[in-house]
Amino acid sequence: MMTLINPKPMMVVPGSIPNMIRSFANFNLLFCRMIAIPHKAKQFLVFLVKLLIVGGAFYFIWNQLAHNEQLDWQKFLDLLDRKKSFWGIIFLLSFSFFNRYFEILKWQNLAQVVEKISIGSATEQVLGALTASIFTPNGIGEYGAKTLYFKKKEAKRIVFLNLICNGIQMILTIIFGTVGLLYFNYKFPIVSNKSLLLVFGIVLLIVVLLFGLKKITVKGYSLHLLFEKINEIPKQIHQKNMLLAVGRYLIFSHQYYFLFLAFDVKLPYVLLMATITSVYFLASSLPTFQFLDFAVKGSVAVFFFGLLGVNEWIVVFISTLMWFLNVVLPVVIGSYYVFNFKSKWKS
Repeated sequence: MMTLINPKPMMVVPGSIPNMIRSFANFNLLFCRMIAIPHKAKQFLVFLVKLLIVGGAFYFIWNQLAHNEQLDWQKFLDLLDRKKSFWGIIFLLSFSFFNRYFEILKWQNLAQVVEKISIGSATEQVLGALTASIFTPNGIGEYGAKTLYFKKKEAKRIVFLNLICNGIQMILTIIFGTVGLLYFNYKFPIVSNKSLLLVFGIVLLIVVLLFGLKKITVKGYSLHLLFEKINEIPKQIHQKNMLLAVGRYLIFSHQYYFLFLAFDVKLPYVLLMATITSVYFLASSLPTFQFLDFAVKGSVAVFFFGLLGVNEWIVVFISTLMWFLNVVLPVVIGSYYVFNFKSKWKS
């Protein structure tokens, strides 16, 4: 979801959850257990950590926008001057709003397994966690950041629910991306049919092996236990999570589509969408940081859209705009929540 949608989804292997909890438990000591430090000094250190998070986020955003030689701002300003469509800008911004709003609704829906939260609280948790995790690989810091909004005893359940929240988005990215890759490869053969069959054969073999060995336990965790935990969540919550995830994916991918139309890229709808889903799938599979997300997606996009004859500067600019609209703007809002954050973990 290109975050999409962070806007960016990721999977976490079950065995890594205890390590994440322990890491963020140690991090939380900085906020909640500075017993030997005077209260004023503790407040100052907490403020300093928040300032470093927000200041660092804004620095990297500014640095990437101001010093990226691939961005031809003059061409962009000329295009903007030509279009001058107030409603067109509002239309594109609405995609960013609903992209993040659907993510907030997803989290509110899943968090009710632990406790019911309002839209306002869900917004604070989603945007605050996004800002705090901008420097972590694939936004993994989001998992720990969200636990600090709940009681300490619920930390493992919150990490698990966040895994479900992001996991369904990744599954959709894989499904749509695979279909898009097959269609794109049919139109512009990059990989031979034999190679494709080999890849699908290997993937199928891995899936069969995983399900065949699902009862094997590693450090107390297994796929069988994971499925049991997933089934403990009411079906209506899973169904709502699925619908919101599909909606978010369609919103994000079509924002990408309409940006190409705004830049006068005339390609058939199916081909353009297949390329977008392919790029998002491949780019989301690569390890990266939120603040470098547009660079990774832009590199993959340049290759695929280059085969379609789309100008490189247009591809780079659209990737940057997607990053700005779906990561930078939410981080700006999330910075407010970071500064006003108070952990629920008790000393």
